[in-house]
Amino acid sequence: MRQPFFVRDLSVSATVAGFVAVLVSYASSAVIVFQAAEAAGASPAQIGGWLSTLGLGMGVTSLGLSLYYRVPVLTAWSTPGAALLATSLGDYTLAEAIGVFLFSGALMVLCGITGIFARLMERIPYALAAAMLGGVLLRFGLEAFASLEDNLTLVGAMCIAYLLGRRYCPRYAVLGVLLAGLAVAGLQGGIDTTRVTLAIDMPEPIAPRFTLSSLIGVGIPLFVVSMASQNAPGVATLRAAGYTPPLSPLIACTGLATLILAPLGGFSICLAAITAAICMGPEAHPDPERRYMAAACAGAFYLLAGVFGGSIGTLFAALPGPLVLAIAGLALLTTIGGSLHNALHDATQRDAALVTFLITASGVTLLGVGAAFWGLVGGILTRALLTPAKRD
Repeated sequence: MRQPFFVRDLSVSATVAGFVAVLVSYASSAVIVFQAAEAAGASPAQIGGWLSTLGLGMGVTSLGLSLYYRVPVLTAWSTPGAALLATSLGDYTLAEAIGVFLFSGALMVLCGITGIFARLMERIPYALAAAMLGGVLLRFGLEAFASLEDNLTLVGAMCIAYLLGRRYCPRYAVLGVLLAGLAVAGLQGGIDTTRVTLAIDMPEPIAPRFTLSSLIGVGIPLFVVSMASQNAPGVATLRAAGYTPPLSPLIACTGLATLILAPLGGFSICLAAITAAICMGPEAHPDPERRYMAAACAGAFYLLAGVFGGSIGTLFAALPGPLVLAIAGLALLTTIGGSLHNALHDATQRDAALVTFLITASGVTLLGVGAAFWGLVGGILTRALLTPAKRD
């Protein structure tokens, strides 16, 4: 009997890449989701329910879209959106916050159905998309090596494991880094298992309340930030890796997932960028056509995380921070290098790509919108000014 295609394409390296993507996702930004939920007035049980909802939503969309398109489509909550909510929801009720989530999700669905977002993304030159991705990922590479200063043994062992893995077994280099980090952290007593608790928090539906002030003051900024600072880099990540799935259905599906899950605390389901890059490199699989299984595996891990809700946060909190920083940076080294090569190899677009890269890497936030968006704006303006007009 012939095996299903996803069973044939499944590999250990893809499974490890998917796990690392989920590890980085939760360890790097779950605390911001906690802060956003607290700002909205959610109880501890409701916060756990929010994390359950987000995990299940990201799991279903990542698994479904990756298997359907056979492209590594990884979704994530909007970290910039969560940061915005953490600072903006203090003056609104929990019901108004749910109304904001529904409104933002509806706008995302509208963008997907009308194809507006896809048409805008098609106008972005490939070099600028690659430069934006490199700028987004740069801080992860820097933080990995910066953590050597205070954690030489742990991070040094992980770096050595990475180099040996790249030399002798590139496909399993990230797995070697993870195992080395866990071994050294365990010997140092850096894994705090007492902080791990196991519980299942059921999502609690909340009736929305719509007010003009909340929709304008928070709903529209949440939509803009999610699209500009999360979905745009997500698309750039896909294209920089050589994947071109239809964008409008992806935006419509993620927007619909947000719309459905909003009453349960699912404030946004968007295309992932940083964690998606982990699933798109050669470490996930040497064959680009089989890397979709890394995102599918990440979806499965997201589903598992969703079942246990807030408990998953305690699991990642038990790991030392430098371990998470190091594995994220090392797992992304190949992608960072490829992005810089694709961004700068064309001399005619080098200046514009460099502007995009530097603005994005700066982390600047203007008008509540993150650096990735402004990096693209700066690059496009630079390209327009420096490219001579064609004469008839």
